[in-house]
Amino acid sequence: MDLDNGGGKRVFTRLGGGGGGGGGHTQSSHMEPKVCFHWRAGRCNRNPCPYLHSELPQHSNSNVKRGYGNGLPDNNNNHNNNDRSFAGQGFARRKPNNSNQQVNNKWGRGHGGSGAGGVGAFRPPPKVQDKICHFWIDDKCSYGDKCRYLHQWFTSDSFTMLTQLPGHEKVISAIAFPMGSDKLYSGSKDESVKVWDCQTGQCAGVVNLGGEIGCMISEGPWIFVGIPNEVKAWNTQTNTDLRLSGPVGQVYALVVGNGMLFAGTQDGNILAWRFSATTNCFQPTAALKGHTLAVVSLVVGANRLYSGSMDNTIRVWDLETLQCIQTLTDHTSVVMSVLCWEQFLLSCSLDRTVKVWAATESGSLEVTYTHKEEHGVLALCGMHDAEAKPVLLCACNNNIVHLYDLPSFNERGKIFSKEEIRAIEIGPGGLFFTGDGKGELRVWKWSETAPA
Repeated sequence: MDLDNGGGKRVFTRLGGGGGGGGGHTQSSHMEPKVCFHWRAGRCNRNPCPYLHSELPQHSNSNVKRGYGNGLPDNNNNHNNNDRSFAGQGFARRKPNNSNQQVNNKWGRGHGGSGAGGVGAFRPPPKVQDKICHFWIDDKCSYGDKCRYLHQWFTSDSFTMLTQLPGHEKVISAIAFPMGSDKLYSGSKDESVKVWDCQTGQCAGVVNLGGEIGCMISEGPWIFVGIPNEVKAWNTQTNTDLRLSGPVGQVYALVVGNGMLFAGTQDGNILAWRFSATTNCFQPTAALKGHTLAVVSLVVGANRLYSGSMDNTIRVWDLETLQCIQTLTDHTSVVMSVLCWEQFLLSCSLDRTVKVWAATESGSLEVTYTHKEEHGVLALCGMHDAEAKPVLLCACNNNIVHLYDLPSFNERGKIFSKEEIRAIEIGPGGLFFTGDGKGELRVWKWSETAPA
C-alpha cells in the first residue's frame, strides 16, 4: 500500500486500516469492513471517508460472502469470481470478463497516476448516458470529453443540426416556411416575427406586432399570425397587410381548409373567414361553438376539421356544414396537438400519451393505439426521412423531442434543448426546424444515406 508522508494516517483510515495516533479510533474487530459505494461509482468526495476505497480481499477459507448483503453460502468450491452476492447489488458491472481469474484487490495499480492518498487507480472510460449534461448547457462542465453525459444537442445517426439562429428573447411559439420561398419566419412571445434569409442564415427583418404570437402559418403567398384579439395577415408578394378582427383573447391555432381560414381562440370558439377576391379581404363566415375552454390546436384532413382544446376533448367538424359530428373524450388533460396522417388522426396531451385514431365502419373515430411517454406531450409533427420513411416528432415538456418510426413507434433519436420545444416546422429537402422556450431556433437536416 502506497502512502504519502504528509497524509499517511488520513489515507490509511480511508482505506479501512487500523487507528492512528492523536485520539483516532480503531475499527472494531467484530465489524465487517465495507467498500465505499460512491468510490465504486467513481464519485466519492468525502475526505476522510469511513469506508474502504479498495476491493475486499478474497477469503479462500470462507463459504459465506460477506460485506455485500445477501449472506448466501457459496457452493462453488473453487471460489472463482462468479460471485452471486454481486447480483442485484448494483455491482455486477464490475465483474471481470474472465470468471476464472481471482479478483485483484490492487486493481489498476500503476495505471494512470495517483488517486487520493497516492493510490493509483485505473477506471474504464465512463459510459456516456443518454442524457444531456446540464453543466455543458451552461458552459460550466469541467469534465470535458470524460463527462458521462452528452455534450451535444441530439442523439441520432439519421439527422444532424445545421445551425442555430439566435435572436428571440422569449419562447418561440410558431415557425413558418412558405413553399417556394427563401425566407423562414419565426414568431415569439417577445411580440415579434423574425424573417430569416435561408441563404445566409441572417435575420433579414423584424416585424413587431404589439402582442404575443400564439401561432403562425403560411398558405400560398399569405402569412397568418395569431395575436391577442385578432389575426394579422400579410401577402409576401404584394405586401398587403390585413387585420382580421373578431377573436376574444389569444389566438392559439390557425389552419386553412375548404377555402376558409380557421382560428382557435382563448374563449373556446373557432372563427372562420373566407377570402373575397372582389374586396381583396377576408370576410367573417362562421363561429364554431362547442368547446368550453381554449382551442389550442387545429388540423384539417379528409374534409374534416379537428380541434384540440384545454377542455381535454377533440371535436370533429364537417367542413361543408361546419357542424360538430363527434366529440372525442379519451384524453384526460389538455389536447396540445392534433395531426392527420393518411387515414389516421394522431393526438397528444399533457396526460403523457399520444393516441392514434382510426375510423370505424360507421365512420366514427376510435383509439387504435396509445403510446405512453414519461412526460406531458406538447407538440406533434410528421415528416418523412431521407428514405421517405414516416417519422413522428414528439416534443415533451422535459425539454426533449423524441423521433419515432411509424407505425412501430421505434425511437430514431432525440433532440435536446434548454427549455421546452413548442414549435416544429418542416422545410424542403429534408430540412426541419425547432424553436424552444429560450428563443433559440435550430435548423436540422436528415442524412441523405442511412447509417450502415
